[in-house]
Amino acid sequence: MSKIEKLTDAQIAKMPEYVKMWTDIGLSTAVVDLEKAKDAVCSAYRLVGLKEPTKFYVTDSPISAIDLIKKLDPKKTSETIFNEMIYGSQDAHWLGFYQFFSKEVGLDCVDPLKGMIELASHTGWMNVYEDTVVFQHRPEIIKFDDTKRLHCEDGPAIRYRDGYSLYSWHGTHIPSEWITNKSALTAKIALTWKNIEQRRCACEIIGWAKILKELDATIIDEDVDPEIGTLLEVTIPDVGKEKFLRVLCGTKREFAIPVPPEMMTSLEAQAWTWGITMTPRRYLFKALSSRLFIYQKEYNEICP
Repeated sequence: MSKIEKLTDAQIAKMPEYVKMWTDIGLSTAVVDLEKAKDAVCSAYRLVGLKEPTKFYVTDSPISAIDLIKKLDPKKTSETIFNEMIYGSQDAHWLGFYQFFSKEVGLDCVDPLKGMIELASHTGWMNVYEDTVVFQHRPEIIKFDDTKRLHCEDGPAIRYRDGYSLYSWHGTHIPSEWITNKSALTAKIALTWKNIEQRRCACEIIGWAKILKELDATIIDEDVDPEIGTLLEVTIPDVGKEKFLRVLCGTKREFAIPVPPEMMTSLEAQAWTWGITMTPRRYLFKALSSRLFIYQKEYNEICP
């Protein structure tokens, strides 16, 4: 086949159909269709020149699969088993790409993947070995926010049939107790949490009004630009007074960043987060997408 330089209009017009089909496959909550999964996985083995497996198992979740495989092979560790997992229906993001070029463009180099492409429609994650395949049911619950990020405010964002669950707040994995026992999530826990993304989630779950009231917060300085932020001083139980820069990032998410006690303005605190010292010059910050552009002016131009 000659080199393809450009897709036809008809081929491009088919793309949304594949996006819809493979999104549905990737987000499916259906149980394993064992007979179809067995046929597809045997086809996948044959297509790459391997002998077909003869032993098949079905489990409810990655954790159940790990438990089963450790019984089948006690020498394997949980980490090894997890790293050996193939994602089945959740390989949709790349299998759909190859199926498109197989069916719509006619690339026969995709043929060895046809078993895997078929398999994705019938199973969740799986472990494949020389003579044994362990399938997993897909989650029974998958929940999102309106931007399609994993999210649930009153339960798990992902739950498997054996009860194994994952909790997520607007796409960020969080401890389960922040949802199941919200009253135990305090402002102290939120503002002293090490992971900055999870700290942001904790602050959102509690609510800034409650945090400021609970910790007797004082506004030290508030910049007109929310991306430079507001400098706060709070009293954290068993810790004492601490300063935080409450800032809106370029993605419109609000963060609380701990800053040194000597910070006196929001701009100074923002500069500190980037390793810049406020000396005879001031720095103006503007976050654009994922890049930070620093506009530098002479001190007497900004502060005559």
